[in-house]
Amino acid sequence: FNLWAVRAVRAVRVSSIRPAPLLTATPVRTLVDEQTCIKASFLPSNHPVTVCARMRSDEGDLWQSFAHYNSNSRGTFDLNSDLSVGGSYSGCEPMGLFWSMQPAPGERDGLRLRKKCVESPYTVHISLLEGHVSPNQEPVKELAAVTAERWYMAPGVKRQEIRQNGLVGTLFIPPGPGPFPAMLDMWGMGGGLPEYRSSLFASRGYASFCLAYVGHKDLPGPPNTINVGDSYFQAAFQFLQDHSHIAADKVGIVGLSYGCYLTFHTATLAGVKPACLIGINGPVGSSRELLRVNAFSFMTLLSLKHILCILQILMKPLVLMQLEEITCPLMFVVGEDDMSASSIENADLIEETLRAAGKSHLFTRLSYPGAGHLIEPPYSPMSRASFWAVKPKKREMMTLWGGHPAPHAAAQEDAWKKMLEFMELNLRPKLTASVLHVKAKRQ
Repeated sequence: FNLWAVRAVRAVRVSSIRPAPLLTATPVRTLVDEQTCIKASFLPSNHPVTVCARMRSDEGDLWQSFAHYNSNSRGTFDLNSDLSVGGSYSGCEPMGLFWSMQPAPGERDGLRLRKKCVESPYTVHISLLEGHVSPNQEPVKELAAVTAERWYMAPGVKRQEIRQNGLVGTLFIPPGPGPFPAMLDMWGMGGGLPEYRSSLFASRGYASFCLAYVGHKDLPGPPNTINVGDSYFQAAFQFLQDHSHIAADKVGIVGLSYGCYLTFHTATLAGVKPACLIGINGPVGSSRELLRVNAFSFMTLLSLKHILCILQILMKPLVLMQLEEITCPLMFVVGEDDMSASSIENADLIEETLRAAGKSHLFTRLSYPGAGHLIEPPYSPMSRASFWAVKPKKREMMTLWGGHPAPHAAAQEDAWKKMLEFMELNLRPKLTASVLHVKAKRQ
């Protein structure tokens, strides 16, 4: 009897020992436009905890976010279904830890997160902390942790730097034999060669050529000034059509900010016949005199003479592009809190012009209240304002982009999904039609 009693006491002791808290992120490796499911378990019932995410940008700056949760009666919580009660965001936001990231206290002012090397991931350290705390408090007790990798390039995607026939850019080719539909990808007047949208397009099965046109060391003429003309953009489009891995009649164009203007303008040039166009928060007119001004000069207070020069240029009428000449489907994405471009008015102008030309059927507008200028791939942290350049000069001013974190994040997620659907419909119509046919038969 005594032996049975000892065994019973041991069983009670074992059953009363709770495993250590566990934090999981599933999957731990994803593309940045995919969700990661974060859960915690083996906590006391109804217990307050903080989930914190931290990572380094490619420049070495620390970005972080945190959220307060309470475990349920089973000692668990799940970001997919449970509410944050405070921190960087509130409510049920499965990917809130990622899109709400901001530079940590003490980091440089005016930062904007932009991936420089798409061949390496963002490595995010996610930790579970005791109580409702700020991760910057000292001391904090870490209960559990997990590391997640966020990639911009899927396995098998090929990256090729292009420096030929005067073109400066980077081409991304999806895995497989092809030929693939393709996108010509252009960004704004900030210059350089951002590759992360193109690498994501290739990860989704579209070849993509991100094109530099200002602010790149391999471009001709004075730095940070647009020194290329229409023939440059015609050549870029032709480069994609001539490529052996690309379907020549399935090439579209996408652009953000001034790249949006170039997207629509390029579509009206001789010999350019895109299959579809996507513009994100950009102008529909330009001034040739403006293009001869240093691209960063608007953000820098140099002298009264310089300011008067800019004002004289801005007072001259813009040259509106010939929108009525566009013959392919056009999607225009609007952030209604855009503080950098008159995107709502520009969308109205495009819609009115196409309607007058009998082409209303070509136009799709996506409009998002609370979203700002920089509508980027899903779950990207928002910058309401940032320095124009990565390494700003002493007298450089901040650029106001606009946007509010939660609605901007929702806009990025929805716009990306609908952009890919728009590309699928117009760049792979036969495949899309067959899929819809199969679905209809199943129903």
